[in-house]
Amino acid sequence: MLPNCYEGKPVRDIYDQARHLTATDRQVQYGTPEANLGRIGALWSAYLGKDLDAHDVAVMMALVKIGRMASGVTVADNYVDAVAYIGLADRLAP
Repeated sequence: MLPNCYEGKPVRDIYDQARHLTATDRQVQYGTPEANLGRIGALWSAYLGKDLDAHDVAVMMALVKIGRMASGVTVADNYVDAVAYIGLADRLAP
Protein backbone atom coordinates (compact mmCIF):
# COMPACT_ATOMS: atom_id res chain seq x y z
CA MET A 1 0.00 0.00 0.00
CA LEU A 2 1.32 3.45 -0.86
CA PRO A 3 1.86 5.91 1.96
CA ASN A 4 -0.96 8.34 2.66
CA CYS A 5 0.92 11.21 1.03
CA TYR A 6 0.43 9.45 -2.34
CA GLU A 7 -3.21 8.59 -1.85
CA GLY A 8 -5.19 9.80 -4.85
CA LYS A 9 -2.08 10.79 -6.84
CA PRO A 10 -0.98 8.97 -9.98
CA VAL A 11 1.83 6.45 -9.58
CA ARG A 12 3.66 8.52 -12.18
CA ASP A 13 4.37 11.07 -9.41
CA ILE A 14 6.63 8.55 -7.70
CA TYR A 15 8.39 7.73 -10.98
CA ASP A 16 8.87 11.41 -11.77
CA GLN A 17 10.38 12.07 -8.35
CA ALA A 18 12.69 9.07 -8.66
CA ARG A 19 13.80 10.13 -12.14
CA HIS A 20 14.47 13.67 -10.92
CA LEU A 21 16.56 12.42 -7.98
CA THR A 22 18.75 10.16 -10.09
CA ALA A 23 19.14 12.58 -12.99
CA THR A 24 19.82 15.79 -11.08
CA ASP A 25 20.09 16.13 -7.30
CA ARG A 26 22.04 12.96 -6.53
CA GLN A 27 24.40 13.35 -9.48
CA VAL A 28 25.32 16.83 -8.32
CA GLN A 29 25.88 15.55 -4.77
CA TYR A 30 27.59 12.21 -5.43
CA GLY A 31 28.55 11.99 -9.11
CA THR A 32 27.10 9.65 -11.71
CA PRO A 33 25.29 6.53 -10.50
CA GLU A 34 27.97 4.38 -12.12
CA ALA A 35 30.74 6.17 -10.19
CA ASN A 36 28.90 6.47 -6.88
CA LEU A 37 27.49 2.94 -6.78
CA GLY A 38 30.79 1.62 -8.12
CA ARG A 39 32.62 3.22 -5.17
CA ILE A 40 30.15 1.68 -2.74
CA GLY A 41 30.53 -1.68 -4.50
CA ALA A 42 34.31 -1.52 -4.11
CA LEU A 43 33.99 -0.79 -0.38
CA TRP A 44 31.41 -3.54 0.15
CA SER A 45 33.55 -5.95 -1.90
CA ALA A 46 36.55 -5.32 0.33
CA TYR A 47 34.44 -5.76 3.46
CA LEU A 48 32.67 -8.93 2.28
CA GLY A 49 35.55 -10.47 0.35
CA LYS A 50 33.19 -10.88 -2.63
CA ASP A 51 33.06 -8.89 -5.85
CA LEU A 52 30.08 -6.53 -6.07
CA ASP A 53 29.46 -4.09 -8.86
CA ALA A 54 27.30 -0.97 -9.22
CA HIS A 55 24.32 -3.11 -10.31
CA ASP A 56 24.57 -5.25 -7.16
CA VAL A 57 24.67 -2.12 -5.01
CA ALA A 58 21.58 -0.64 -6.69
CA VAL A 59 19.63 -3.86 -6.10
CA MET A 60 20.75 -4.12 -2.48
CA MET A 61 19.93 -0.47 -1.79
CA ALA A 62 16.42 -1.11 -3.16
CA LEU A 63 16.20 -4.03 -0.74
CA VAL A 64 17.22 -1.72 2.12
CA LYS A 65 14.31 0.55 1.23
CA ILE A 66 11.93 -2.41 0.93
CA GLY A 67 13.13 -3.65 4.32
CA ARG A 68 12.29 -0.27 5.79
CA MET A 69 8.82 -0.43 4.23
CA ALA A 70 8.33 -3.85 5.82
CA SER A 71 8.86 -2.29 9.26
CA GLY A 72 5.36 -0.86 9.01
CA VAL A 73 6.53 2.74 9.24
CA THR A 74 5.25 4.80 6.31
CA VAL A 75 7.87 7.14 4.88
CA ALA A 76 7.26 8.36 1.34
CA ASP A 77 10.97 8.68 0.58
CA ASN A 78 11.40 4.92 0.94
CA TYR A 79 9.02 4.36 -1.97
CA VAL A 80 10.62 7.00 -4.18
CA ASP A 81 14.13 5.80 -3.36
CA ALA A 82 13.24 2.14 -3.99
CA VAL A 83 11.87 3.04 -7.43
CA ALA A 84 15.00 5.10 -8.14
CA TYR A 85 17.32 2.24 -7.16
CA ILE A 86 15.39 -0.28 -9.26
CA GLY A 87 15.62 2.12 -12.22
CA LEU A 88 19.37 2.41 -11.70
CA ALA A 89 19.69 -1.37 -11.42
CA ASP A 90 17.96 -1.69 -14.79
CA ARG A 91 20.29 0.93 -16.29
CA LEU A 92 23.38 -0.76 -14.84
CA ALA A 93 22.39 -4.37 -15.58
CA PRO A 94 25.20 -6.38 -17.15
